[in-house]
Amino acid sequence: MKTEEEFKQFYNLDLVAALSDLELDRKRGIKLTGFLFMCVLGAIILCSTCTSIISNGNILSGVIAVIVLSTIALVIILTIKLYRLRKSIKTSYKQRVIKEMIAFVDPHLQYTPKGRISETVFNASKIFLKDPNQYSGDDLVQGTIGKTDVSFSELNAIRVNRSKKNNQSEQIFKGIFFIADFHKNFIGETFVLPDTAEKMFGKFGTFLQKMNVSRPKLVKLENPEFERTFAVYGTDQVEARYILTPALMERIMDFKRKSGNVHLSFLHSKVYIAIEVNKNLFEPPFFKSMLDYSLISEYFSYLILTVNIVEDLDLNTRIWSKE
Repeated sequence: MKTEEEFKQFYNLDLVAALSDLELDRKRGIKLTGFLFMCVLGAIILCSTCTSIISNGNILSGVIAVIVLSTIALVIILTIKLYRLRKSIKTSYKQRVIKEMIAFVDPHLQYTPKGRISETVFNASKIFLKDPNQYSGDDLVQGTIGKTDVSFSELNAIRVNRSKKNNQSEQIFKGIFFIADFHKNFIGETFVLPDTAEKMFGKFGTFLQKMNVSRPKLVKLENPEFERTFAVYGTDQVEARYILTPALMERIMDFKRKSGNVHLSFLHSKVYIAIEVNKNLFEPPFFKSMLDYSLISEYFSYLILTVNIVEDLDLNTRIWSKE
């Protein structure tokens, strides 16, 4: 596992030069943004103060109309120029910074900036009961960590409920979605989900969990702390207990303490893990210096957190083999 100290050395030797180039582009973008703002403000003032002059049809009206139209045209040109510059910065940042960071973390991983875990795969995990009708994502990473095939990306899944009166958006998931080969052909389906009912309602919460007809049967485990943190459902009670060994439950608990809210499902011979993150990761800053180490260090922390899932859950230990 790469350490923070090793990353600092990598940052200074390999990333600072690229970030310095991008910082010059960012400053150009800030200047362009300021000029664009002044032009928009000028266009608004011209339009509001000169309407009466133009309507009177005096000799100045034609000149003012030309100035207003020229300002509007300049605003459009600057907007396009700024959009292209920001797009160029983002592309360069992904290729020259994020891609290099991923290769530093593990050279066996391949990075596709515009790639993502497919919606079909996301829905097939059955972690979330509702299918999104607005689905986006990027920063796809695929490869092998040790003996384990993995893939993960950022995802944003939303369900828009449309009605005649208004549309309501429901956030299904936002964060990092991770898939790994568990090296086991599962007979059934097992789900490990954040336990909000028991936390809120105690024993009555357990009753509510049992009454959840949208999920398989509730699985009772001999780990009180794990059961207070997660609700486990499974179509095969024996297999669910076989998967969730005492050691794996402890590892999942440790991972949750590091990552926050986490959802898991074990099916299709894979483990699917949804890590909630309420921000866009691996994006270049625009109103903040590219050379701000705290931001790039945060991205490194999320990369290490995700890549270390294999080690945290001990997925490289082959206690099973596929049939």
